Amino acid sequence: MRSILVITKLTIREASRRKILWAALILGVLFLTIYGLGFHFARVDLEKSMQQRSGMNIVLLHEMYNFLLLAGLYSVNFMIIAMSALISVDTLSGEINSGTIQTLVTKPLHRWQIVIGKWLGFGAMLTLYLLLMVGGTMGVVYATSGYLAPHSTQGLVLLWLNGMLFLSLSLWGGSFLSTLANGVVAFGLFGVAFVGGWMEQIGAFLGNQVAVNIGIISSLIFPCEAVWRRLVHNMQSPLVTRLGVSFFSSSSVPSQWMIVYGAAYAVVLLFSAVRRFNRRDL
Repeated sequence: MRSILVITKLTIREASRRKILWAALILGVLFLTIYGLGFHFARVDLEKSMQQRSGMNIVLLHEMYNFLLLAGLYSVNFMIIAMSALISVDTLSGEINSGTIQTLVTKPLHRWQIVIGKWLGFGAMLTLYLLLMVGGTMGVVYATSGYLAPHSTQGLVLLWLNGMLFLSLSLWGGSFLSTLANGVVAFGLFGVAFVGGWMEQIGAFLGNQVAVNIGIISSLIFPCEAVWRRLVHNMQSPLVTRLGVSFFSSSSVPSQWMIVYGAAYAVVLLFSAVRRFNRRDL
């Protein structure tokens, strides 16, 4: 256990030295500032409209707040995915090519300890980043309008799961692919899941079962978009849930079993990364 913690600390220290974490934090604060200003002015206009139009009640106002919050979390989801891939895409393949990894494996360390230690180090950084971005986005909305979306804690957990999915994928690819190929695979799978998710939503809206099935297959290939759509379903307002469709969701809602599948997917990728790295010729 001590060896794993040493690798975890070295991973965090290396990310800090390369200023990746600091760049992400600065950009995150910039995003929250812009989002906060945008939400503030949107709220002012919405409240003016509510005062001028007697038909616009507090329920409709909260619907707009919910939409703006989910729009912010949509951006945060992509930022977390991008960060989880970028900070870890070269952590194994890059160190193998540079010869850095040889200085670690010659020490009394098992290879699996290196992979798990790096996963924990990057996971800790992603968790802190997630708390900053999600907490900041929800905090801006609550501090400005007093609105708190339903099941916010579940949303936080699902966003964290998406980050861990990409982190495990990146380590898995780095265990046997080059840095460039690993990045292509990571963002290529994200593209497949993204397009498939939208096809499933459009297919559900039009009643096209073929499009829905294609979306389900893409979610099985890589479940990140299904995790996001389940988050939206959990956090959207009860009114939108009864209507069954919104900009971020449709009547085709991923089940709880898809979330279990996503968690198992991340675990399998991590153990597969350990297995491949153990067999790789350094």
